[in-house]
Amino acid sequence: MVGLSAAFRRTGADLPGGDPRPTHHAEMEGWFWRITAPDAGRVVVALCGINRHADGPWATTAIAVHPGAVTRSAALPDAAASDTAFEVVVPGHLDAGPSHLRSSIDDVELDVALADLREWPLRLGGGGLFSAVPWLSQYWHPHVLGGRASGAVSVAGERFELRDARVYAEKNWGAGFPSHWWWGEAHDFDDGADVCVAFGGGHLQAGPVGADVGGCVMRVGARVLRFAPPAALVRSHVDLESGRWTVVARRPGWRLDVDGHGDGRMPHVLPVPVPSERRNIDTDLEHLAGRMTVTLQRRGHVVYRGTSHLAGLEIGTTDDALAARQRAAVTPVLFDGLV
Repeated sequence: MVGLSAAFRRTGADLPGGDPRPTHHAEMEGWFWRITAPDAGRVVVALCGINRHADGPWATTAIAVHPGAVTRSAALPDAAASDTAFEVVVPGHLDAGPSHLRSSIDDVELDVALADLREWPLRLGGGGLFSAVPWLSQYWHPHVLGGRASGAVSVAGERFELRDARVYAEKNWGAGFPSHWWWGEAHDFDDGADVCVAFGGGHLQAGPVGADVGGCVMRVGARVLRFAPPAALVRSHVDLESGRWTVVARRPGWRLDVDGHGDGRMPHVLPVPVPSERRNIDTDLEHLAGRMTVTLQRRGHVVYRGTSHLAGLEIGTTDDALAARQRAAVTPVLFDGLV
């Protein structure tokens, strides 16, 4: 049975009740952490991708820090992840697991202990039924929807303490990144509510069939709501001319509206791996401290409405030419009407 389960996971899918965090041995697997210190207005993002290649696995790593235009990234020649436990290692650069994250790139270092985590409680992953469908081009799973991070981040020798900062973490995997995607997350709301919201989407491919697909999750206290097809209808729209991300998600009895804005700030540019070429391309734009307003309704009555000013908002592409135009203009109408 263990062998059958392992073979099934190598298709990219997970059985109900499975743990998506260990490696699926996919062509590309990415682990992502987002840490916020609201009192200081500080945000730290760390990521690690393990990419498969005929010459052996290699790693994409990055750390980005707000305030400031601090981004460090690297393509590194060695990496490993366990297929039975949540353990990710890039020798000399990153060591991550359920309760810790240590990452260093050039003159930026992040070292935090993680505790009191709000881990994913549902039997199927963030993609709902799609989490159990083999051979999809991309899977997504937000496995930490809140918790505490304590430690420090250092930038060019300047150390910033992170005492009881807040944390979100997710994983995505598949046959490389889709041709285009969008994403957002917030867990620091101005009213101090115990709330976390994350959404994502992109061009999902299954053999010759492809479509733009989106999903989102929201945690309100102990309740976690997942909006994912086919059990939910999710409509997403990104307009970079106005710097706006809009998501409307519905499932029986529930409606979630998300309105995100970059607020005119310059986004950080994060790396995207090209697994077959052992290199990264800078085609991912992410606002580390955008504005996000969410409204959750149950049968027409507002359950929660709030705004975060430390929201993550992202859009990306694997097209070098489009990404170059995007970086040059910052706010072209690149994806307007596409999603």
